Amino acid sequence: MKKRTGIWLDHEKATIITLDKGRYKLNTIESDIVTRERIDGETRNYGRFGDQSLNQEKHKERRIKEQTSNYLKSVLSEIQQVDELVLFGPANMKRQLEKLILYDATLTPKLKAVVSADSMTNNQMVAWVKKFYQSEKVIA
Repeated sequence: MKKRTGIWLDHEKATIITLDKGRYKLNTIESDIVTRERIDGETRNYGRFGDQSLNQEKHKERRIKEQTSNYLKSVLSEIQQVDELVLFGPANMKRQLEKLILYDATLTPKLKAVVSADSMTNNQMVAWVKKFYQSEKVIA
């Protein structure tokens, strides 16, 4: 039987649901992405360094980009052994992961769909993945 996986992800966490032989397994990967960080003494746009003002935007953007890259790589490392894959969730993060999957020749044929979905509980995510693969079986 095929190892079918669904990944619900946003900027905070990725929940990986793996269906295998009638059972499911949940794995959650927390993200380290910090998008709102305020440093004491810093105004909205500028930080103080003695008599000079420093704009921290480029530094923050670079840090967020690096944290996002590390987060998506950790998700990719968890799905190397799956047979079929579907991405779903409310955020744009699923599209970024889709781009990385499309660059990987071994994962590209395994990706079945990328679907927008609302926030869900773990039980709703499991039911969504089961329903997705059952409806795919009917079509095939």
